[in-house]
Amino acid sequence: MTKASANEDNTVKDSPVSDNGVARQERIVAKRIFSKSVLGLISLFMLIPILVVLFAWTQPVADIWTHMREYVLPQVLKNTAILLLMVTVIAGSIGTALAWITSMYRFPGQRFFSWALMLPLAMPAYVLAFVTVGIVDFSGPLQTGLRDLGISTAIPSVRNVWGAGLILSLAFYPYVYLLARQAFLSQGRRAIEAGQMLGLSRGRVLFRLALPQALPWIIGGLLLATMETLADFGAVSVFNVDTFTTAIYKAWFGFFSLTTAAQLAALLIGVVFIVVLFEQYWQARRGNAVIQGSNRRLEASTPAKLAMTLLCTVVFLVAFLVPFLQLFYWTAMNFRQDFDARYIDFVTNSLVIASMTTLLIAFLAIIIAWIKRQYSDKTTKLMITLANLGYVVPGTVLAVGIFIPIAWLDNQLIAFGLISKQVLSGSVIVMLLALSTRFMTVSFQPIDRQLQRLTVNQEAAAKLLSDSPLQRWRQVVLPVLKPGMLTALLMGFVEVMKEMPITLMTRRQGWDTLAVRVFEMTSEGMWARAALPSLLIVLVGLFPVWILLRQSDKNS
Repeated sequence: MTKASANEDNTVKDSPVSDNGVARQERIVAKRIFSKSVLGLISLFMLIPILVVLFAWTQPVADIWTHMREYVLPQVLKNTAILLLMVTVIAGSIGTALAWITSMYRFPGQRFFSWALMLPLAMPAYVLAFVTVGIVDFSGPLQTGLRDLGISTAIPSVRNVWGAGLILSLAFYPYVYLLARQAFLSQGRRAIEAGQMLGLSRGRVLFRLALPQALPWIIGGLLLATMETLADFGAVSVFNVDTFTTAIYKAWFGFFSLTTAAQLAALLIGVVFIVVLFEQYWQARRGNAVIQGSNRRLEASTPAKLAMTLLCTVVFLVAFLVPFLQLFYWTAMNFRQDFDARYIDFVTNSLVIASMTTLLIAFLAIIIAWIKRQYSDKTTKLMITLANLGYVVPGTVLAVGIFIPIAWLDNQLIAFGLISKQVLSGSVIVMLLALSTRFMTVSFQPIDRQLQRLTVNQEAAAKLLSDSPLQRWRQVVLPVLKPGMLTALLMGFVEVMKEMPITLMTRRQGWDTLAVRVFEMTSEGMWARAALPSLLIVLVGLFPVWILLRQSDKNS
């Protein structure tokens, strides 16, 4: 056999292999292009509201801005600065102190308070706000009770920026408490023992060793509380305090200027992004905590133990138990008067929008998490970050950012004669898109974490079991994902149930939810009649807290 004929034979023998290799390579490239295209579309969809809001600065509205600049913005900036300062100081102090004593010391009630102090997470800030106002108002049970006892002490009004700052601090301190406690538990008792061996007292160990090490966690919690403060709409409305979120609402529904609302929203986005940059920096500093300390807690003197129990009790009573019991009382007293056929609609609407949003974001979150697992390049990471950006953007901003392009699309359809009036703008689609953008990351995080438990060996074994991707997903991937999906569905559902500004600003006329009912009653000062929908929201909100407690127990 000649050399040429031998080469021909080899070419003939190798050609199927080469063809298979080329075909396989083409499939891989096509799969990569398809996956990244899908991820790119999702990211673009999430980014559009922000881009729309930023683009609004190209359309100045001189008359309204002159009024805003002279009469609105100075007060808005002042109130926002005061609220941020108060929440930083008060929530930071309360959260850090409670985290330190519950993680390091043994005192009466320590085990109970370790989880009970997280319960305020179940109570939306706007509910805590109106219950507090209802209790301490002149006609509330506190002042009425004092007058019945013959005590005529004047209690200062809380309906101002200082009262709002105090309530927001009580509502958001659990963010600091949760992260700081994790940090202190990771340090363990050995940090204190090492400090004492160096001759430091327990107080100095706290300030010279424990706090500096826990600082990235504490600042991370503070930045979360700060973002929630910037995004709050319901609580500041109860206290009649003007902030960016209320100014956006008034610009839209008061001045009927969607452009001005979008421009105010763009300003708020600028502030939020600065906070996000700080949060990303400190999150990187936190790194991966390694639990290396002993969980055995320290003994303290009897007066110190009593002081710890007293501090935990006061915070728990003020931030959760008293408002919760007051809601029960108001509900029991007004149930027959309040509960009517409309509540069926409130509950049904809340359940419908929460279910639709939860299913949509869970489905999208699975796609994103799976693409993230397949590709780890920088472009994919950037698109995933953009897809989850909505959570840091306040609801008022997203409502404006979604409504503008939908209204534009409606007008285009009318111009082309396809429809005779605006259809999409008044539909539930606007609300669904805005809520999905806001809470995408709530579903993505647990699903992504759970998907990381799927090992490479499990994935390879699944490919050996079946050539069908659907069968592999049904038999291997979905069973692994199931706990994360359940968490994602529960947390997404509850967040949507609690959400107020998006629902309030984008709902169709007459399409009210429980949160909207709370706003309508509180805006009229009818605190007792706002109790029933609030109580339902709080009871539903206990689910994610229970999940967080379970995860915390596992980590411990």
